[in-house]
Amino acid sequence: MLVTNGLIVLATVVAMEFIAYGTHRWVMHGPLGWGWHRSHHEETEGVFEKNDLYAVVFTILSGALITFGIAGVWPLRQIGLGMMIYGVLYFIVHDGLVHQRWPFRWVPKRGYVKRLVQAHKMHHAVEGREGCVSFGFLYAPPVNHLKERLRRNGVLAHKARHETPAAGRSEPA
Repeated sequence: MLVTNGLIVLATVVAMEFIAYGTHRWVMHGPLGWGWHRSHHEETEGVFEKNDLYAVVFTILSGALITFGIAGVWPLRQIGLGMMIYGVLYFIVHDGLVHQRWPFRWVPKRGYVKRLVQAHKMHHAVEGREGCVSFGFLYAPPVNHLKERLRRNGVLAHKARHETPAAGRSEPA
């Protein structure tokens, strides 16, 4: 039973990346969820942003599943624990590493973690909710694929037209 419970927790962590992708792509960037998520794509004052309410919702859901699981409804505890572990990983990677919302800074120089940071930065290269790429939080598609999708969406071509060759800074349009 211990192995089965562990596999359920692990499967839930993996499944949460797919759930997070779908939630991010179709809810947060959709007409119903953009009201909270917009704050994540704009400059905000203070430590918290309205988008953090999504973390509160998933934390409450995870806690409820763990509570019902402890009360005897198997395998809700394991599913809730998997959600909680995913949430901790999300907090470490997304809030800490990618968005530097922690008091210390670390910029990865190579490998998968660098690709993860680059993928999320490309997600934020688009103004607004349409045309974004890379909706996952712990999986990062290859950077060249994301750049190609941004080019097809007209984002990179638009940015390149407004770059000065020498300084690399944006000029007014």
